[in-house]
Amino acid sequence: MNLPLWKGGTSMSVVGKRIKWLREHKKWSQLELAEKLGIHNTVLSRIESGEKKGVDYHVISQVADLFEVSTDFLHGRTDDPAPFWQQASVREEHAPFLNLHGLSLDDLEEVRTHIEYLKWKAKKSK
Repeated sequence: MNLPLWKGGTSMSVVGKRIKWLREHKKWSQLELAEKLGIHNTVLSRIESGEKKGVDYHVISQVADLFEVSTDFLHGRTDDPAPFWQQASVREEHAPFLNLHGLSLDDLEEVRTHIEYLKWKAKKSK
């Protein structure tokens, strides 16, 4: 996937631009994506345009799951869209304590959910 990179601007404008790009890459309308996320299409329009600030954590997590990208990618913290558990460097070198061999996709999703929660909790306590 050849992704355009958006630097600068507000965090939310990056989130909106990346969601829009992912949606268009799948050839989905705003209405289709909004229905998949369980939100109104005008809310999605405001997110994509950067008009809506403070996008709910659960919406961002749903988008990440739906498009199989990391929330860090959506927030512009990384330009690598792959979730960390799909990156070879995590599985093979940099996190030997995180042995993911033999885990099912459901198990990996549970690991991801726990890590996302811990990241949210750490950020909230700052």
